Amino acid sequence: MARRREQPVEEEDQEMDEELVSLQFKEQLSWRAGKPIATGELLRRLEKLSKELADMDQETVDKDSLHGVAKDLASHNLLAHKEPGVKAYVAACLVDILKLCAPEAPFTPKQLKEIFTLFVRVILPALWNPSHAYNTQHKYVLASLADVKSILLINDVNNSEELLLELFSTFFDGISGSYKSSSGEQVAKDVEFHMTEVMVILVDESSSLPPSVLDVIMAQFLRAAPRGGHREKMDPNGTQTTLLPKEEPEAYVMAKTVCNSCPDRMARYVGQYFSDVIMDVSGKGSHANGHKDDDQSDDEAAATGPSEADFKELRKAHQLMRELWRAAPTVLPNVIPQVDAELSADNVSLRLLATETLGDMISGIGAAGPPPPPVLDPAAYPPLKLSDEIPDHPAASLLTTPISPLSFAQTHPQAFQNFVGRRNDKSPLIRAAWTTGVGYIVSTSAGGIGLSREDESVFITGLRDKLNDNDEKVRLAAVTAIEAFSFRDIVLKLAALGGIKKEGSVLFTLADRCRDKRSSVRIEAMALLGKLWGVASSEIAAGQDAVISALSGIPSRILNTFYANDLELNVLLERVVYECLVPLSFPPPPKSKASKPSNGQSPSQSTNESNYDQDRIRAERVVLLVKDMDNNARKAFSALQARQPQFSKVLENLVRQCDVFNGGNPEGDSEKIKLNLKKTAHYLAQFLPDSPRVEAELHNFANWHDRRSYQLIRFAVSPESDFKTMHRAIKELVKRVQGSPKPHIIDSLLPLLYRSAYILFNKSHLSTFMDCSRSDKDGLGAAAQEITTEISQHNPDLFKTHVGQICKDLVNGAPKKDETNDTVMVEKLKACSSYSRKYPTELPNDRKFTEALTNYALFGQPTKSTKYAINVLMARKDNKSLVSATDLLQRVTKDWGYGTSNFLNKMAAVAQLELLAPTVTADANDEILDMALKNVLLQVRTEAKDSDPEWVSDAEMNEECQLKLWALKLVVNRVRGIGDVGEAKELAPPVFKLLRTLLKAQGELCKTQDTPKHHKARLRLLAGQLLLKLCTSKHFEELLSPVDFNQLALVTQDSCANVRRLFVEKLQKYLVQNKLRARFYTMVFLTAFEPNVEFKNQIETWIRSRARFFREAKQNVMESTMGRLISLLAHHPDFSPEAEDLVDHARYFLFYSSTVATEANFGMIFKYAERVKQTLDGIDSSKSERLYILSDLAQSLLRKWQERKNWSFQAFSGKIGLPVGLYLALPSHQAAQEIAQKQYLPEEVDEQLDELLRSVDKKKKRKSIDERPEGQPAQKKARAPVQKTAPKVKAIKISKSSSRASGKPKSSARSKKPRASSSPAPESADRRRSGRTRKSSSYVERDDSADDDDMLEGVAKWQYYDDKGNLIPQEDDEEDETSSLSDVTEDEAEAMDEDGNEREEKDEPKPEAEVQEDSELSDIEDEPEEEIPPPSPVKPTGRKGRSVATTVPPVAKSLPSRPAGKEGTPKSKSTTASAAKSKPAPKARATSTRATRSRRLAVEDEVDEDSE
Repeated sequence: MARRREQPVEEEDQEMDEELVSLQFKEQLSWRAGKPIATGELLRRLEKLSKELADMDQETVDKDSLHGVAKDLASHNLLAHKEPGVKAYVAACLVDILKLCAPEAPFTPKQLKEIFTLFVRVILPALWNPSHAYNTQHKYVLASLADVKSILLINDVNNSEELLLELFSTFFDGISGSYKSSSGEQVAKDVEFHMTEVMVILVDESSSLPPSVLDVIMAQFLRAAPRGGHREKMDPNGTQTTLLPKEEPEAYVMAKTVCNSCPDRMARYVGQYFSDVIMDVSGKGSHANGHKDDDQSDDEAAATGPSEADFKELRKAHQLMRELWRAAPTVLPNVIPQVDAELSADNVSLRLLATETLGDMISGIGAAGPPPPPVLDPAAYPPLKLSDEIPDHPAASLLTTPISPLSFAQTHPQAFQNFVGRRNDKSPLIRAAWTTGVGYIVSTSAGGIGLSREDESVFITGLRDKLNDNDEKVRLAAVTAIEAFSFRDIVLKLAALGGIKKEGSVLFTLADRCRDKRSSVRIEAMALLGKLWGVASSEIAAGQDAVISALSGIPSRILNTFYANDLELNVLLERVVYECLVPLSFPPPPKSKASKPSNGQSPSQSTNESNYDQDRIRAERVVLLVKDMDNNARKAFSALQARQPQFSKVLENLVRQCDVFNGGNPEGDSEKIKLNLKKTAHYLAQFLPDSPRVEAELHNFANWHDRRSYQLIRFAVSPESDFKTMHRAIKELVKRVQGSPKPHIIDSLLPLLYRSAYILFNKSHLSTFMDCSRSDKDGLGAAAQEITTEISQHNPDLFKTHVGQICKDLVNGAPKKDETNDTVMVEKLKACSSYSRKYPTELPNDRKFTEALTNYALFGQPTKSTKYAINVLMARKDNKSLVSATDLLQRVTKDWGYGTSNFLNKMAAVAQLELLAPTVTADANDEILDMALKNVLLQVRTEAKDSDPEWVSDAEMNEECQLKLWALKLVVNRVRGIGDVGEAKELAPPVFKLLRTLLKAQGELCKTQDTPKHHKARLRLLAGQLLLKLCTSKHFEELLSPVDFNQLALVTQDSCANVRRLFVEKLQKYLVQNKLRARFYTMVFLTAFEPNVEFKNQIETWIRSRARFFREAKQNVMESTMGRLISLLAHHPDFSPEAEDLVDHARYFLFYSSTVATEANFGMIFKYAERVKQTLDGIDSSKSERLYILSDLAQSLLRKWQERKNWSFQAFSGKIGLPVGLYLALPSHQAAQEIAQKQYLPEEVDEQLDELLRSVDKKKKRKSIDERPEGQPAQKKARAPVQKTAPKVKAIKISKSSSRASGKPKSSARSKKPRASSSPAPESADRRRSGRTRKSSSYVERDDSADDDDMLEGVAKWQYYDDKGNLIPQEDDEEDETSSLSDVTEDEAEAMDEDGNEREEKDEPKPEAEVQEDSELSDIEDEPEEEIPPPSPVKPTGRKGRSVATTVPPVAKSLPSRPAGKEGTPKSKSTTASAAKSKPAPKARATSTRATRSRRLAVEDEVDEDSE
């Protein structure tokens, strides 16, 4: 039974043996030495063997039958055969035997090594030549090694690392083209696939991977980096200097596939790879805990950190990490924590490298570097739209496209949060790198993977904060980071939480950088904003809400930098306007049909349209620019354009003189020619930064003597040139100068061309401006009309070709009794009025035009059209004009009265005729004044209500209010229009009384009925403005007493914000135009408590601008204002000797110091404050103690301000004076000594002043880093004013003979008890404190180093006498004592200054920061009202009176930081014999007078003003 059971098993084994297939090949493959087989025969045998082996199956083959062949194939004769075909067939047979004999190879280790050496060094490299005769066998070998995985046997070879390294290197180098054949054929994709598969098998199924092989794999990722340098190498346009491939390299793709196919194993290998590099290097620069010792600085850490060679390897490793994150992020889980640890390293370079690396990894930026910045071309047409696809950058590459396969924030949350925390790193380098990284993270949406709302908000907030960083590198990095955003991303991402008008937004903060103290930041920020608006202009014009909200405020923020009055900033502003906002090259010329549309637009949008009008398109961009500006920006824009005619004339003069100069060989009077050229070059150079360089380059231009350039400049600045001519001239000039021997000349010439050429207001654009104003296309009518008016006022030459059309439109649109005119006609009438001032004879003089003007005067709406019509009507100033005026007056006064038709027009017409035709209205003056005063001003027809608003707009004013305003103007114009000065001064006092009454009574004139609040606000505003206007004439200004001046100054503290603003703006205008005397600058400093932060900042900027102007002009106008300010504050209704109120008054001095004081002029200001204590009050001597209190207060605050600014205080040794009329001399030596010894300031004030200054410092620290004053300070909390009773002020004890004043001063309130009223006028204290706060204000200082010359003004030199009448001698009497007042009055000093500089005033330019008009009253200056007998000097020794009599030598000396704390007793001093002689008391000298320059009639000046 047992045998029967075993028999079937034996039969089965026999059947299996029968099924095995044995190798049939029996031919000889080996040979003995000296008897080789012929190559052909050998190839035949090998081919036969190869085919048989290929057909055999591993499952059925008899492996024993293969041993003989395997032994022959592994012989050295075949493996090392010189014939490539033999090697190819041998390799093919070998891989088949390895396949059939798997898993055991029938070879010895030595044979196996020779076999794989053949594969690696011969067969596989031959694959790079697809045209090889045996390429099929080569591919077969590769495929078999991959499919059967027999390649793994290479690990069994001795020293397999060498073969593995050679194998991987062969694959990567070969696929990348290093072994490319001469035929240049591409390697087949199946070869690339099998090679990759071979490498994956070796990595995934090998027990380990040699480090050298891993190095080769990692090196493939660096193929993405540009050759020959780091990724930071870029050209100025942001493109790579090395051309990157558009596709990923093949070797790069293979390495990426290897890593992604074996993530776990590669993660282990890569982790160890980076650990060897990072830990070795970073360990040298960081402590174990990752934190630096407190006493070790960054520099020390850097000195003890890794070497440069170490850092080179580390930078290479970090570059590799960036690319690995893009290609295979799954291999980095063990590496990221190591980079995270570097964020805490002590060494700054390590932290910087880690921050840059993590930032790039999060945003998906690899070794090739960031993507090129998006193109923002403001000159492209049509401009880019928000919905347009972003066109590809010419330098774009797949390698620079940010790609992040995984979300870094989710994969490595700890490292992500640590990276976010680097924004507050103490090193600015790291903060800058963080900022740059954040820009790319947000702009690329974290490499396209997306960011959570919270993370994106954190990054955007951080980007905004870095724009305000205290280091310029960080701020610059923040601006540059925003440049990485496309137009769409800026609107949808950065502006999502607020546009440029929203304080605290990214774009708002970016606009603040336009005023940055560093030029590099300013340039980048302003240019970026200008490009953004230029690109967005199309969407803004189309009404795209998101774009309007985000970017429409850009022109205002850019143009408002004009008020910084900085030469370098002004040049930058003009470049941005003419190169970014409205580029000279916009719009481009029409393209041919074959050309490709710009900006990725469709052909239908291209410029090949039949209605493509370059001038129209450009003009509409200009109008849109003006439309998007706020009021201040429009004023600045107007100033830029208003100075253009002046500069064009000067530049033409320069060209003319260069031509005469003849390249240094002038003909004629060479010295005179050279001097004229030098003067003109010097004149132009002072308007540009680095004046000496500019002047030298202008001389180089003259020496170059290129006549073609001269002609090109003439074309550019000529008003007759159209835009194309002007543009071509500038382009050719720039090209010629750049090709000249000194191309840098263009740096000085181009800004002058921008200021002189007719770029924005060109005659080619005027027709479009007028069409827009007429049709109001896209809502541009108002802006277009404003431009038209500006051109008529400042560039009337451009209007010559269009004024006829304007007059024709006025005639056609003239109103009638039963038909009103179009509101557009009013602006045309205003433009015509402005044009008539310069070219009165070029306007029509026919009956039709005159009748039209008369109709505008009688029926025009709004009423200001009456004013403009009469200006045009009277422009010729001939007999026909007087006849027309007489006819108009007769028609006006016929049946006129309140309630009659067009009474408002009639009142306005009479008011203007009183000014321009006083001879016509002379006979009817009594009737006119009765109508204006009794029937209008003194009557109240509108019932006053508690609910009445404090202010209404011009459009909402009712007829009664408008009538009262015109009636008031009529009364004032009556005296202004009188040409005879004597007659005008006789008629002026009642007018002054009327205006003074309006101010004191808060705009109330009626005694029987209350006037509505908004009527009173308008009346007191107009009263203040008219007083200013009257004071622009010297004979009227003399009538304004110090008391009236103080009353007028209080308008700056009116309870109504609009009254304050409009009054201050009018005051500033007259001061800039030099139409008011210097004493009016005092009023501006009462705005220290202005609650409107923006308005106050504007005032501060204006004061600094004027102070800088006077310092550069060597005039001490602002310094001398200190004396007047003390007097003004002493008579302020809010004055009180209480400590808290004195601190309030200290804020005025702080406001003054922060805007006027510099280290250079501080000594003079302090001396003015000291000198006040040596006088009596000239307005009310009983209030002199107020002067002494404020003098001590000012000195104390000035000393504290000096300490906080760390200024060295040099005593001013020159002479100064105080205004007569405000101050009187002390009667005796004893009185002066008593005052000097006494400290009038309460002790507790000192500490409160320290607290005041500390609060200012705190606010400064919270402000953004910007040395200019236009930052936005924190809003102050208003504190309710404290009601106080009138303070008691002790009378000054002068001497025994002097009478004692009462203990109480005069009440500041009106003496008459006010009547009961439904709307009573507010109390003076409440009214003036309504705009004040008790908390300290923020004052930003600006340092200036301009030297100041002495300014002599005020009263005569003082002399002191003892009780017996003897002159008390002074120390060093022959020298200039610091405590002596000047014996030159204000009039004499300013007269001398004018006489000496009269010629220069005609030639020298006016400051470019303000819009200035020629003033015929520029010779107005402050005069002493009365000379007083000089008293004798005193030598005090008190705390505050040390400089009253003590002599300061001419050489300045350093003084202690604060005056002595105790009062001293004066030491006696013996007088000399010569000084002891008895002398009678001297008589007062007569007030000095001077001859003033002749002046044109006031009528001409006021026509200039009223046309505004």
